[in-house]
This record gives sequence, structure tokens and C-alpha cells, in this order.
Amino acid sequence: MAILLDNKMPVVIQGITGREGSLRAEYQKSYGTNIVAGVTPGRGGSMVGDIPVYDTIAEAVRKHGHIEVSNTFVPGPFLRDAVYEALDAGVKLIVAPVERVPLQDILQMMAASKRANARILGPGSIGLVNTDLSVAGWLGGNLETAKRMFVKGPVGVISRSGGQSGTVPFALGQAGLGVSAVVHVGTEPVVGISMGEVLEEFEKDDRTKAVAAFGEIGGPHEEEAADVIKAGKFTKPFVIYIAGAWAPPGMRFSHASSIIEGGRGSAQSKMAALKEAGAYVVERPDQIAPTVKRLLE
Repeated sequence: MAILLDNKMPVVIQGITGREGSLRAEYQKSYGTNIVAGVTPGRGGSMVGDIPVYDTIAEAVRKHGHIEVSNTFVPGPFLRDAVYEALDAGVKLIVAPVERVPLQDILQMMAASKRANARILGPGSIGLVNTDLSVAGWLGGNLETAKRMFVKGPVGVISRSGGQSGTVPFALGQAGLGVSAVVHVGTEPVVGISMGEVLEEFEKDDRTKAVAAFGEIGGPHEEEAADVIKAGKFTKPFVIYIAGAWAPPGMRFSHASSIIEGGRGSAQSKMAALKEAGAYVVERPDQIAPTVKRLLE
């Protein structure tokens, strides 16, 4: 199995002729992702490597059949239109490695995706990796780095930090464990797929025997993960570190979404909820890998 994206799902790259789009399309395809087309308005008929480019996703669908996943390498102010286009074409998973998206646009995109029974990873997500199968976004950067960073193993990883989306898997590999899949949920104030939803995906994944997470203050992600565990929707060992325990209420930490307000979103409230649910909360990030290893042994 795979988390959210396997190596057979047809994928389109929106904004493929830009610098990031072309680089990441090449990386994703080399890793094993099934990139069937790219889209850039006005550039239809051209090629990026061996990937055909179309003016719209609808044209790509007419040529290649149903497309399940889109990567949106477009500037923040244009993301909403790109998401709408993907939803109109029947795309069910949109990976949005885009930051500085207007909040009103994000809210409209989330409502539209819900109506279309589709999901958005991000905005502000650097993507996901299913080890030795597929990658979306730019997590890993290039094939050589990704192969070194993501060693195949039994541990799923969820991160709210882009940088730690690579550091935690690397540490797990160094500990002799390795990873089944890695998901960065995104950094914007409102995001689509939550940490709790990713836990439910890992519960169904037979490659994953435990999950490690890098959390942060602010936002509801960790409390929602605790709710999922309490409800019995995730039953495997779950180890998590919460960054930013020192930050006072109202202080911005790391990302736009990492703000404590109204007594919610503090490290203390998150840790209490997670411990009550049965998660293993560590005090330092370097304790994640040893703790997972001990639990699996």
C-alpha cells in the first residue's frame, strides 16, 4: 500500500514550465511518480523532458484519461484558480507546495474541495514521499538526496516543519529503522489534510508499524491527532515531539499557523491531550528515533 499517492496514479504538474515546476517534475518522475502531463496556459504543445504540456488540465484529461493527482507549482495569488481548475477536471488530491496564499483564497479552496469530495495537502506543504514508490511536491529535493534521506522501513513520519520532514526520517534511517512514508502537512494558517487524517491513512498502511511526528505549538493538528487515537482510529505506536514549548501566548513561532491563542494550541495542552490518548511524547527531537526503536523492539 501507499499513503495518499502510489506509483500508478496519474499525476499532472500545474506550472510545469516554470523553474520549480520543471525541476520537480523531473525529480518526481525519476523517483517513480507517474507524471503523465504538465499544464501551463499558453505553453500547450511544448515538452518538458518527455512530459507533454497542455494549456489546461481538461485538455490533458482528454488526451490521457482521468488524472488523480495535481502538483501546483504556481505563485500564491494564483493557487486558488489552479485548484479550481484541478477540481473541475475531477482531480481528487492536490498537493500545494505554495506559501503566502491569501487566507480568503484558502478558505474558498477548502470549501470547494469538500464539495468535490477531494483533498488538498497544504498549502505550504513541501509534499509527501512513499519510500521507493512515489513523491509529490519537492520533499527530498532530488533523487540522490531522497535516496539517502528516505531509507525504506516500518515507520511513518508526519511533520509540521518542512526541514524536520527530512531530519526525522534521516534520524530513523541512522537508527536502523527507516521510513514507509513521510507527509508534511503544510505551514499556512489553514491547511487541508490534517495530522489526524494522516494517522488514519497510516493505520490502513500495512508497511507502517509505528508513526513518528514533529509537532509545533499553535493550531489544532496535535489535538486532532489525540482525538483520532482516543477514538481507536489509530492503534499503532505514536511518538511525537512538540516544538516551541517556551513560546508565550500570542507569539508567532516558526510558521504562520504556529500561534498560541485563547489557551489553545500550547505545547502543554497538546502534550496533555496526546499523553491522555496514549501517545509517547518526548522532550527532545533526538529522542524520537530511539523511542520508536524501543517500542518496535
